[in-house]
Amino acid sequence: MPAIVTRFPPSPTGYLHIGSARTALYNWLYARRHGGRMVLRMEDTDRERSTQEAVDVILEGMAWLGLDYDEGPHYQTQRFPRYKEVIDELLARGRAYRCYCSRERLDELRAAQMAAKDKPRYDGHCRNHPNPDNGAPPVVRLATPLEGAVVIEDRVRGTITIQNSELDDLIIARSDGSPTYHLSVVVDDIDMGITHVVRGDDHLNNTPRQIHILEAIGAQRPVYAHIPMINGSDGKKLSKRHGAVSVLQYRDDGILPKALLNYLARLGWSHGDQEIFTEAEMIAAFDIDDINKSAATFDLDKLLWVNQHYIQHLPLIELVRHARPYFVAAGLDVSDEAHLANVVDAQRTRAKTLVEMADKSRPFFGELTSLDEDAMAKHLQPAAAGPLKTLRDRLIDHAPWDAPSLHALVEAVAASHDTKLGKVAQPLRVAITGFAASPAIDVTLFLVGREQCITRLDGALSYIASRTDAA
Repeated sequence: MPAIVTRFPPSPTGYLHIGSARTALYNWLYARRHGGRMVLRMEDTDRERSTQEAVDVILEGMAWLGLDYDEGPHYQTQRFPRYKEVIDELLARGRAYRCYCSRERLDELRAAQMAAKDKPRYDGHCRNHPNPDNGAPPVVRLATPLEGAVVIEDRVRGTITIQNSELDDLIIARSDGSPTYHLSVVVDDIDMGITHVVRGDDHLNNTPRQIHILEAIGAQRPVYAHIPMINGSDGKKLSKRHGAVSVLQYRDDGILPKALLNYLARLGWSHGDQEIFTEAEMIAAFDIDDINKSAATFDLDKLLWVNQHYIQHLPLIELVRHARPYFVAAGLDVSDEAHLANVVDAQRTRAKTLVEMADKSRPFFGELTSLDEDAMAKHLQPAAAGPLKTLRDRLIDHAPWDAPSLHALVEAVAASHDTKLGKVAQPLRVAITGFAASPAIDVTLFLVGREQCITRLDGALSYIASRTDAA
């Protein structure tokens, strides 16, 4: 059995979107499971829309996801001589022909077919009656078989049969000599030794046409597996209106790459009831035969759930590496590596995204810059002044500065004022963070640090005093 070779062939006309990323992932998983190779190919024959910027964005998205490739990237625009060679060979063998039909004739033909409620398609006029003297620059068409059918054994969709009478003689070279998409794809797949074509089912209509080209060339078919599309919550094809669809947008929104890969793997593929997979588990379990036949529904809440799981369970050193850029983007000083690690560890159970984690961590870096006025009004009451003042004074010389010792201190202060721990802890939390929610109060005190704790308690006590005076 030949080695399995898959391919991921994006068109560099935009960003790497979620659907394409899933296709890349499935090709990558299948190749990795079987010890094969994945080829990256840029299908850039649309020269008006293809850009280097789009190429860079696609490569950046794949690198961020960790989807490495074994060969490429190849660029179709660099392979035009090879395509011409194949086109000339097909012409010489009578498997293709030049078509001189004018645009006017083709428009008239289409209008007549539609008026008769027939399927619009080329009628094969130049196949039998070529007229090179009409002055029109010719295109090259494939001489499609007139009888019989194309039978596709699709690994996802099952057996699919298309009658050749439903297909026309498709154009394989434009009037300027440039190859069309179908011809380029087929030649690339042959030359690159592609054994398995795993792609979206929006390409299913292309498959019989490409099989005809394969047969005309005399090449063996690859195995086909057409993946159903991804829909939004409204059942329609996933688009911008359903939220961010660019892979890099999810990165910017604080999604971990492993979380997104895990989510995409399960978005149309199942392996029992297992939801969370390591990379090794995904590779070991994945099979294209287990891809669902029906369209998957993108669920942002489910993605956030998966992301939260990874935030909670990633090794701390890896989580800190991913989180650091978001803290920097939030304007936080992350020069103290140990402090950053402590903050990330404290916040990993309290955030669904790394953006949310960085935003919630502002009280642990520098001066307090934002306050929840409602929380302050509710919790910084005159009754809290006494315990907060006692804490403030005892924190000046308190040692050691660690969470267990600080917890014991807060408990002791509560007991000395004959009140419950919560009656002290919540006003204290608001005083030193500006908000009603934070990690455990002992951890919060530890992360804020002695100097800022005292400064912020002074501010809280002044706030309480001003409210008392006003009353």
